[in-house]
Amino acid sequence: MNRKITIAIDGYSSTGKSTIAKQLAKELGYVYVDSGAMYRAMTLFAMKEKYVGENFLDRASLIHNLDKASLRFQFNEALGFAEMYLNNENVEREIRTLEVSNLVSKIAAISEVRKKLVAIQKEIGKNKGVVMDGRDIGTVVFKDAELKLFMTSSAETRAQRRFKELIEKGEKVTYEEVLENVVERDRVDTTRKDSPLLKADDAVEVDNSNLTKEAQFEMILKLAKEKLGNI
Repeated sequence: MNRKITIAIDGYSSTGKSTIAKQLAKELGYVYVDSGAMYRAMTLFAMKEKYVGENFLDRASLIHNLDKASLRFQFNEALGFAEMYLNNENVEREIRTLEVSNLVSKIAAISEVRKKLVAIQKEIGKNKGVVMDGRDIGTVVFKDAELKLFMTSSAETRAQRRFKELIEKGEKVTYEEVLENVVERDRVDTTRKDSPLLKADDAVEVDNSNLTKEAQFEMILKLAKEKLGNI
């Protein structure tokens, strides 16, 4: 019998949650779900509809029009992972900009948005064999996940990683802007009333400030295999 587990990866922004989740999913033959991409896509929707900006948030209009935002993942064979589609348009690149990063925590703090996306996430993971990363996967979406990880790293280390990614994509940003974004997102994510970023009691904390990607992957893969052997 092919045993399957659910792997929930939570943690701060820019701790490499998506990278490790993709690696694990590929190695185990599991479905990878980037819950953060869903919140980013909802943020992009709100931006396009003029419901949110740097100094404003039309919460009521966004909630009223939530049904107009259709989200889905579509597997890209060339890339080896699923990309985010908003209303049948591939928005994978658009949702990774600093502009979206600066507004996503505002949208993620809205209870009605979280309810809509958590319902989709639970449906995707109901048959196990899923690796999902985000902020509340182990505490809200999959409370019974067999393996829970909580990723952390210093704000400076995370800002440097994110800055490098954005520069490589051609974004015109400064390290100071990125660091400010990281610190502010930490503040909003950990203090919001609905599903704040918390380490689940049964989660394994992984501080990757000084870990190579290879060492981190080997360590986490071992944890996953141990769980698979114990069910």
